[in-house]
Amino acid sequence: MAIVSVTSTSVAVNPLKQSQAVGATLAFLGFQGMKPLLHGSPGCSAFTKFPIVEHLRETIPLSSTAMTEVSTILGGEEKVERAVMTLVQNYQPEMIGLFTTGLTETRGDDMGRFIKEIRQRHPELDNLPIFLVSTPDFKGTLQDGFAAAVESIVKEIPQKGGRGAYNPQLVTILASSAFTPGDIQEIKDIVTSFGLQPIVVPDLSTLLEGHLVDSSRVITANGTTLTQLQEISRCGFTLALGESMRGAAQILSQKFCIPYEVFGELTGLEATDKFLQALADMSGTRVSEKYRRQRCQLQRVLLDTHFYFGGKRVSLALEPDLLWSTVCFLRSLGVQIHAAVTSTRSPLLDKLPITSVTIGDLEDFEQLAVGSDLLIGNSFVSPIAKRLNIPLCRQGIPIFDRLGNSQSSKIGYQGTMQLLFEIGNLLLAEEEVKVEYSN
Repeated sequence: MAIVSVTSTSVAVNPLKQSQAVGATLAFLGFQGMKPLLHGSPGCSAFTKFPIVEHLRETIPLSSTAMTEVSTILGGEEKVERAVMTLVQNYQPEMIGLFTTGLTETRGDDMGRFIKEIRQRHPELDNLPIFLVSTPDFKGTLQDGFAAAVESIVKEIPQKGGRGAYNPQLVTILASSAFTPGDIQEIKDIVTSFGLQPIVVPDLSTLLEGHLVDSSRVITANGTTLTQLQEISRCGFTLALGESMRGAAQILSQKFCIPYEVFGELTGLEATDKFLQALADMSGTRVSEKYRRQRCQLQRVLLDTHFYFGGKRVSLALEPDLLWSTVCFLRSLGVQIHAAVTSTRSPLLDKLPITSVTIGDLEDFEQLAVGSDLLIGNSFVSPIAKRLNIPLCRQGIPIFDRLGNSQSSKIGYQGTMQLLFEIGNLLLAEEEVKVEYSN
């Protein structure tokens, strides 16, 4: 059990967290025909786009209601209506994801009433799903905004198509912000190998496909479709990947009596064993030979490399879901967690198998990480790593100073091996440097 402490400073000197709006935007990008619409100023939109564009190295189809000083004072209903109708008339989206900012939340815009009255004035919007998400910048973080967007979607869409005929082969996969597009693709491959049909919410595995075909698209070209979302009510089971997805799984359970299970981590031998066993029990199918071979390979790698990790001191600055899975994996290798800093509260923090965890910023992290052998965090941790002269393993969002982060995978047997090699090579390189300087 970890002791959770909150930094006592009244200002974030070097912020670790990203805003909820960034998380909601990222979640909405995982749905085909979606148009994310930010209710705020053009500046709010620019700051929301920045970390995602840097991370993905791609443009994203994000629009804003373009609030001004006048509309902020008088109210933003007219701006919301104009933005929605412009999008519908010019781009014909299948779905609109409407989310707020600190500006409009502080003013107190009644977004629920806005949408209700806009629909009354425009009956042509009756069949257009508009997902409303509250994402104020002054509280919460990327993970919270991502989870809130997913919850908004599962509240609305499954009801549109009705319950329909139950299909035990259909499985809903609720994947948190801790997973990369490469992770999502690996999850889909694993689930499909058991003869199951996954509906991933949101499906970020195809996020980077299609841009070379038509770079001018202003709505998302790939991801979970509206038809797939309407099939969720027929699913036989829900797999919530990440603690932050528990709320969405509970919504589906309450509305459609769909059983669910939450998997806090999919990295490591034991965690992957548990996931594959759950799929085997669900489908009545044995684990395929492909994954049996991968398991043997991972066992061999763990045996060959364990002495490089034992007793090493690692400090982490990650969002709660990713922090949990990474800490559990490192602890299984015999690594000592020197410091752990995260961005927001989570039920997982108290359960972490470490002494303490701090909810704070990167200034706190820099002070706590002194004496570590390795740092783990996003690209904003890179200057800290250079100042402390400690190697950095890049995880989280954004990663803008390395290539291939979106396609990389750290889950399953294969992904665990890749993460093992990445961390191991960083530690080996640091040992070589120490030996060189000592001579």
